[in-house]
Amino acid sequence: MDTHPLKLKVRSYAAETPFIRSLVFGVEDGVAPRWQAGAHIRVALPNGGDRPYSLMALPGLPEGMLALGVLREEASTGGSQFMHALKIGDVVKATAPVNNFHLHEGAAPALLFAGGIGVTPILSMAANLAARGSPYRLHYAGRTQGLLAFLPHLQEICAKGLSIHYDSDESRLDIAAALGAAAANAHIYACGPAGMIEAVKAAALGRDIPADRIHYELFKAEQSSSADLPFEVELKSTGQVVSVAAGQTIIQALEAAGLDVLYDCQRGDCGICQCGVIEGVPDHRDIILSDDERASNKVMQICVSRAKSERLVLDL
Repeated sequence: MDTHPLKLKVRSYAAETPFIRSLVFGVEDGVAPRWQAGAHIRVALPNGGDRPYSLMALPGLPEGMLALGVLREEASTGGSQFMHALKIGDVVKATAPVNNFHLHEGAAPALLFAGGIGVTPILSMAANLAARGSPYRLHYAGRTQGLLAFLPHLQEICAKGLSIHYDSDESRLDIAAALGAAAANAHIYACGPAGMIEAVKAAALGRDIPADRIHYELFKAEQSSSADLPFEVELKSTGQVVSVAAGQTIIQALEAAGLDVLYDCQRGDCGICQCGVIEGVPDHRDIILSDDERASNKVMQICVSRAKSERLVLDL
């Protein structure tokens, strides 16, 4: 079975910011698949892996075309560099659309939070809400002016429903204030850096917003096919050996041994817990390392990844 049945030809591309590129594809050998706001496809890479990208409902997009937004990650040797090198006429393969970030049905209002490249599914949600006449407010945050992609498109879609925030000035996003101004029955949506998503979730739960009205997007790492077996971790700096049980993460084992470990998301998507691997073979379960970085076995995310070897020697 072909896991990447779509053949997509590049029809156009544009630099939306110095780091974010939009790509418009036509579908070869068939018709464009139907999809709903929040959906993504996974584009196959030359090295055998793939990467997820949210589909965008850009204003004026010709019927039958699919649009993506791609952030170029300077530290990556994988998908983002490949996607930023595509030219008109190039063909890539992709999965059918998958949606793990559905927009609610009905007339209830929505409060949307977007950070950085996380704007791509949020843009489609805003377009859908605007088209069906549902009330909403979109808060779009970035570090500084010039780094927010798709602003003209959002201004066309949202009219007065858009609020722009920059970390570098007084417009900085105030999540509590945004939630306080929302209707009591609003659905909350967030997509962007893990820290922003966690802040939105915590603030929403703190206001007693039911968890089933708090929605967020994080592309999930593929589950490893290997069983969770116990293994050992050796700290290069001290030689200390810590046992990691089958149902325990490396971070949990290190903390249980009295060690102070730097981490944040514990989902393998922020990179804060990344450390070097001196010896051994990691079982990578994160969602941020490129395929080349995984294959090198020189770094790993110790919040979710495990070991294929009996011992890992880590640069800790």
